[in-house]
Amino acid sequence: MTYPSIFNDVIGPVMRGPSSSHCAASLRIGRICHDLMDGRISDINIEFDPNGSLATTHKDQGSDMGLFGGFLGWEAYDERLVNSEMHIGAAGIKVNIEIKEIHAEHPNTYQITLNNPWETHQVIAISTGGGMIEVIEIDGVKVSLAGDSFVTLIYTTDSQKISDYLENAELGDDLEIHVKEKNLFVLKSQSFLNESIIEELKNIESVTAIKQIKPVLPVLTRKNTTVPFITCEEMLSYNQEKDLSLWELAVKYESMRGNISEAEVLSKMNDIRLILKNAVDTGLKGTKFEDRILGPQSVKFKSMMEDKKLIDGDTLNRIIMYVSAIMEVKSSMGVIVAAPTAGSCGAMPGAVLGVADSLGLSDEETVKALMIAGLIGVFIAAHSTFAAEVGGCQAECGSGATMAAAAIVHLAGGNLNQSISAASMALQSSLGMICDPIGNRVEAPCLNRNVMAASNALSCANMALADYDHLIPLDQVIETMYEVGKSIPNTLRCTNLGGLSITKAAKEIEAKLTQKYFYKNC
Repeated sequence: MTYPSIFNDVIGPVMRGPSSSHCAASLRIGRICHDLMDGRISDINIEFDPNGSLATTHKDQGSDMGLFGGFLGWEAYDERLVNSEMHIGAAGIKVNIEIKEIHAEHPNTYQITLNNPWETHQVIAISTGGGMIEVIEIDGVKVSLAGDSFVTLIYTTDSQKISDYLENAELGDDLEIHVKEKNLFVLKSQSFLNESIIEELKNIESVTAIKQIKPVLPVLTRKNTTVPFITCEEMLSYNQEKDLSLWELAVKYESMRGNISEAEVLSKMNDIRLILKNAVDTGLKGTKFEDRILGPQSVKFKSMMEDKKLIDGDTLNRIIMYVSAIMEVKSSMGVIVAAPTAGSCGAMPGAVLGVADSLGLSDEETVKALMIAGLIGVFIAAHSTFAAEVGGCQAECGSGATMAAAAIVHLAGGNLNQSISAASMALQSSLGMICDPIGNRVEAPCLNRNVMAASNALSCANMALADYDHLIPLDQVIETMYEVGKSIPNTLRCTNLGGLSITKAAKEIEAKLTQKYFYKNC
């Protein structure tokens, strides 16, 4: 199986935009398309299935914006993203988007045909949640590429010649022949092939083209990757004689998964902490952005909290303030971390940073708590989903609450078992939560639900610290969340087709936003 990385799958990417499933994922897909075409693209045809989520959300939730940035080779945090449509036009690239039956099995399926005067290629890819992707087909050949390795494509008219060459060449131990089908070889490795190897391949008469695609994820996957555990139950068994704390187990997991040192793991998480803290500080200063529904509400909340005009509850109120600030930065195209998604980017970080600051804890303890949150997220990523299009908002805000609850227990001085108990109770409390964005924007009721998720995390952490019995093991709750998600109608899974999305007020808001966009771009 594919083993999730804390920094790839759970706490990341660093990005701008309303939705990681839409913005960051589509940008990563676009980046792969950019490399496949050697950065030379004349026109693009993008197809979305009418029965999927993207047919109704691709523009308003940022898929178009992300794709255009990716086609131009940008990063997910590029400040030009908000104007990517203008930039792709200025680059002379023609884009056509069609809603067309493409028999997509996944609700977030992109079918993209790319052209220039010399060549045509087609990519089919899916967004799997939290900014993660899988390229499932290139030029009619089935593949499975997550963007976590260097990829070399060799197009040939004589596959036997290429097989013979690859068998005899010294290519390194980390190289994997991922696909050898029809007239295409797909190689995965930790770095690109040596330039001399590339030249030798180009000189083989049957080779018609060689393409090199850079990774789009921060942590690479090596050949024969192993991890110490991949379920909560396996982790507890692994730890029986080691008696490690939960944050130490998280560091060990990510160190082995990413083939990096434990010091580097903690350093990476501290970098994430700084970005999260900056998002809180930025949000509390007030944010401005024209194309959004909600204004900077956290500023007034902060003022009323400082003036003692809110119902007492210092830690909870601080959490609400932090969650709101982060969500407002997201909605104003500021830099945030999808943790585990952009739609739920406020819940876990707002809760963890809010508790840490309320208790006066060190940055080091905050990093440890974020590692714990990341490990709980690994179990969810491996056995369920973060995508609201697949599992509803329970997969986003519910997961955020689950991760935060375990982390808060650590901040309060609780033990490993209490953290696991808090996580189980938080996810149990989130089952069945639907995703029905108002005005087809990832702002409301997303903000309310992020606050609810963070409040749920705090409550469950306190219950666990008092040794409440969670009854159902965390692994089983995670599996249940996935099954519940499949039973939620697709109209209530981020399609803008049900729930609050279709209320009279929501449709009026959506119409006003559409009209404002129309007049702005006339």
